[in-house]
Amino acid sequence: MGTPKLTLVPAPADLLTAGDETDSHQFLGLRAVIASSCMRRLLQFVQRIAACNAAVLVTGESGSGKELIARALHEFSPRRSQPWVDINCAALPDHLLESELFGFERGAFSGADSQKPGMFELAHQGTLFLDEIGELNLKSQSKLLRVLDGWPYYRLGGTRKMTVDVRIVAATNTDLEEAVRQGRFRADLFHRLNQVRVEVPPLRERPDDIAPLAALFLEEQNPQLRLSEDAQECLESYSWPGNVRELRSLMVRLAITANVAEIRREDLPSTMQGQIKEAETGFSLHRAEQEMICQALEQAEGRRKRAAELLGISRRTLIRRLKVYGINGSRPVASSGTHMN
Repeated sequence: MGTPKLTLVPAPADLLTAGDETDSHQFLGLRAVIASSCMRRLLQFVQRIAACNAAVLVTGESGSGKELIARALHEFSPRRSQPWVDINCAALPDHLLESELFGFERGAFSGADSQKPGMFELAHQGTLFLDEIGELNLKSQSKLLRVLDGWPYYRLGGTRKMTVDVRIVAATNTDLEEAVRQGRFRADLFHRLNQVRVEVPPLRERPDDIAPLAALFLEEQNPQLRLSEDAQECLESYSWPGNVRELRSLMVRLAITANVAEIRREDLPSTMQGQIKEAETGFSLHRAEQEMICQALEQAEGRRKRAAELLGISRRTLIRRLKVYGINGSRPVASSGTHMN
């Protein structure tokens, strides 16, 4: 594969839009719903780097959407019409990983009754996605590095050297730099994979994506189900340690068990409701948020778009907060009686 040529070519047009609307795209069968500004910027960066052949390391917490980003890299790239091949390095035993990556010849080992091409061959001229790359053992890391550096290789039991042209995208939820310091991951392989780094933010750092994603997952299970505004607010305030995977699991469960058309706050697990009793603490989280919104509106002289920018949220989210808190102008309407329980 050799040294990557950083030749930029146009990516597919009209895949990303600006503004406060939710974008929806399909990346190799995975549907992406994007509403947050940080994910829009991330996909724009992915679209830009997809045109080169450099290896890309996608990092982020488990369940945050690393595979979707990897698939977007392939879809945006000039290799989009060529094979996409993925392998989960953590799902295969060490003794099978080498044969899966590099293939084998008939008779190479007991049970090898026929020839089998490896993942590198199958991905020739396309993209090979190595998920959970941090789980590779040191022996496999050494062999992988030689292929990434452009050296021809043999199938197991083979006598003919194979040469492939593959774009490598790897993903991990572990700290590879720390693994290098501990001797669990080769430094040279890390640097070879880390030519371009893409870090996927956890779901808690992109709350604007939560409601659209939840609606998508509900629609997949039961198109008649909807989320109430107070349920959306509750979901957005939750920390989501399991990220998008946890959100999908919850929506599937609610779609199966719900006997109403609208899911309300009280239908959510108690651990997600996150209520802070003002009587016990002397402090209301929602009242503090309300005050921050009012201050931002005053600083922005009532301009909602500017206030949303100051708060680091989308204009759509700000408008929903204004409705929930009964804010008209820059202060709550006294007669509205709006309160977040």
